[in-house]
Amino acid sequence: MPVNPLKAYGDWIASVDNVWPEPALESAHRELIDTIAVMVPGAVTPVAHKVLARIRQWGEGDCTVVGSSQRLALPWAALHNGTAGHALDFDDNFDPAKGHISTVLWPAILALAEELNSSPQDCLDAYLVGLQIQGRIGQGINPTHRKRGWHATSTTGALGAAAATARLLRLDGEKSAMALSLATSTAGGFMSQFGTMAKPMHAGQAAQGGIQSAYFAQDGMTAGWHTLDGPIGMNTLMVGPDREELRAAIGEPEHGQTLTFETESIGEPLLIIEHKFRVKRFPTCGSAIRSLDAVLALREEYGFRAADIERVDVYAPAMHLKNLMYERPQDGLQGKFSIEYPLSCAIIQGQCTLADFTDAALARSEHRALFERIHRHPVDVPETEMDTKVEITLRDGRQLEKSVFMAFGSKIRPFPTEMYWQKFEQCTSGVMLQADQHRLKQALQEFTSLSSASELTRCLGVELKTLGPSGPA
Repeated sequence: MPVNPLKAYGDWIASVDNVWPEPALESAHRELIDTIAVMVPGAVTPVAHKVLARIRQWGEGDCTVVGSSQRLALPWAALHNGTAGHALDFDDNFDPAKGHISTVLWPAILALAEELNSSPQDCLDAYLVGLQIQGRIGQGINPTHRKRGWHATSTTGALGAAAATARLLRLDGEKSAMALSLATSTAGGFMSQFGTMAKPMHAGQAAQGGIQSAYFAQDGMTAGWHTLDGPIGMNTLMVGPDREELRAAIGEPEHGQTLTFETESIGEPLLIIEHKFRVKRFPTCGSAIRSLDAVLALREEYGFRAADIERVDVYAPAMHLKNLMYERPQDGLQGKFSIEYPLSCAIIQGQCTLADFTDAALARSEHRALFERIHRHPVDVPETEMDTKVEITLRDGRQLEKSVFMAFGSKIRPFPTEMYWQKFEQCTSGVMLQADQHRLKQALQEFTSLSSASELTRCLGVELKTLGPSGPA
């Protein structure tokens, strides 16, 4: 008889030893730095303000709200902080799950750690457990799940947060399985929300839903045993009735995505080591970053200006260009899901920063004038089977070309640790008082030696500067 993945994952959550390879722990710590870095300026965005204005009426508690001295009940703190972490679309991607993973897991873990007075070691352990389970579930439903329009940050994220929460709560195998099953009832989110305030809320809602699911499981709430693999389970409803034909057609799976739930070797290999992350150096959809790397490399080598360009041709995986759905974006949020706008920033300025994604910045006529000269060429192959190629034709007749297979910050070109700290400075300098920024950085640097994770979260519950019209630096 086939192994029930829900039972297998629940048993693994409850029983895997809290003994992790040093590279896995170091990677988890770096992604904490990255998540906190983007969460701080994310907390002063309009979507985070709107979320906080509502949830502060629903219940105070013991958990830190980033950017506020007010403390809220556990689910609301996770909702706000997860939303803030994803508000700028500057947070990491994790390919096996096809989603933004850290901005779901870390807000859930840190909020719960305050309630439980958990140690940093327990938090890192919960992160690695949640990431592994979320990755395995992602491999079981992707790439089709994502290609058909589901936002995996939200769908697999709710289950990852449930796994991490179950681990911190020390639930047994059956209750951990129930936490995952309950989380399937909170999993949702469509890519049609990209470029709106709803998209970052998906991360916060996944963190909230995972926490609630694990607590209800702890209280004895029951749920179905076949919500992952049954005939009307996640594997069919969120993939499609043609799942078996799709699975049979897979040749070389990308990112371990086989449309099969791995149950025999759940923890081997560790996905955090095997696949690493795609960490962003630009605050825009990850599907644009290979193109940005290419344009910036060409600009540095040849020194052209916008006026020198006749046309730009971008040849990229069709799924990347599908994610970048706004060819003529109308506001800063839509600009993050465009190829034309971030490339115009790279061409004109030689960079693409947080300040570029305000409504006022997107309206700049010099940038918008370039949109007509940027042409898309989608290629219907997986991203692991082709480079993104940018061809720039100059008015003097020269043709420049650059291909990029993996962006800087990804598995084969990872950020050195010092770049994480540079990103931290970039993100927090514009919104934190210098003394608060220093305390937060010190707590992050010393995280593994702190007596309690609350020593870190206390540094986040401070008032932040209001964004100016140009956004953060």
